[in-house]
Amino acid sequence: MKFLLLTTVLPLLASALKFELLAAPGHSAKNERCIRNFVTQDTLVVVTAIVSGSRGDGMMVNMHVRAQIKDAVGNDYGRPKDVAGEKRMAFTSLADTAFDVCFENTLTGRSHIPNPSRHVELDIDIGADARDWSAIQANEKLKPVEADLRRIEETVNEIVQELEYLRIREQKLRDTNESTNERVKWFAFGTMGMLVGLGAWQVVYLRAYFRSKHLI
Repeated sequence: MKFLLLTTVLPLLASALKFELLAAPGHSAKNERCIRNFVTQDTLVVVTAIVSGSRGDGMMVNMHVRAQIKDAVGNDYGRPKDVAGEKRMAFTSLADTAFDVCFENTLTGRSHIPNPSRHVELDIDIGADARDWSAIQANEKLKPVEADLRRIEETVNEIVQELEYLRIREQKLRDTNESTNERVKWFAFGTMGMLVGLGAWQVVYLRAYFRSKHLI
């Protein structure tokens, strides 16, 4: 069964995810285990996966990082095959979208172990957390306190941008709601007017019909 985990906490509160990935024969989307996260445009993302086992042990772990909304270059950020040990991928998002990090464990040979599996440890760093602050500190010759302040400043800026994005989304949703409410109101008034007009026309028509038949 496909497992989907929605991450809703801030990057500062995020920690590595650890899970067992059972091996299954053949390729199938149902055997994928996916972790989803949201990222804004032009944001650095570093995905680090540590997979137990080794190549040639009868199992093959494939990794797939894809965006949910197609961008200018497609919607795939990478498809590493036969992952064993540590695998790190870095990319910059090209749109405001959600992205999935998916794993699939495929049996490639016979295994004498019941329910063969690989242990996966996944860490996703976004924005300021994804930057190599040790290298920045060395290149710019910053003191440890200055590097920490720079990192905190960028983190705060990201939080402010996220809040601004949510405010704009809320405003758009509110405008859409008010526009829909206005259209429904006028549609209801129009429907009532049509029904009243139709009822009056029926009364006039029936009176004229009965008079022509000398019934009234």
